[in-house]
Amino acid sequence: METRVAVISIVVEKSGCIEKLNALLHEYGDYILGRMGIPYKVKNINLISVAIDAPQDVINTLTGSLGKLDGITAKAAYSKM
Repeated sequence: METRVAVISIVVEKSGCIEKLNALLHEYGDYILGRMGIPYKVKNINLISVAIDAPQDVINTLTGSLGKLDGITAKAAYSKM
């Protein structure tokens, strides 16, 4: 199956959802190339970027599932390759 490379940007505004977020990322761990998290204490939010190589429907499903969590916004940016 053809895969796409993408970066999922995640903004966490409520820390109560971190456990569910980590569980989702663990579930898709076979596709994840790497992840970086930045706590931004001034605004009391966390910024996370996840590099992923997966079929497009998998990336869409993960991004949508993350975005459904209370206090989380998630968007994917795809490579053109």
